[in-house]
Amino acid sequence: MKNSKKHKILVIEDDADVLATIESILTVKGFDVYTSSTGLDAMSLVEEKKPSLVITDIFLGDVDGRIICQSIKNNPQTSHIPIIIISGKPEIYNTIQHVGANDVVLKPFNHETLLQRVERQLCA
Repeated sequence: MKNSKKHKILVIEDDADVLATIESILTVKGFDVYTSSTGLDAMSLVEEKKPSLVITDIFLGDVDGRIICQSIKNNPQTSHIPIIIISGKPEIYNTIQHVGANDVVLKPFNHETLLQRVERQLCA
């Protein structure tokens, strides 16, 4: 992946193991990774860190990932940021387009699938 060091990725995931796995995968590839285990601070982190990409779980303990997605996409200053939703439920494909998500990665996922989806969004 070329120029990955300049890309900042915000990962929002309430499962500590999944969060650590995603952070590790992306950090090894040279991305600057910011993490949150709660959706409550998602918009402030997006505005503060100005990530190139957001990866969010859909079923967070405090906020639905689709709400985070809509908030990002409805804000003119952040609407350009691609969003990948991660979920263990295949039926999520039926709900992502109306909230503005750019892609979905189903759990459990392999490293290569995640990296391919990340690269696709960063190159779009």
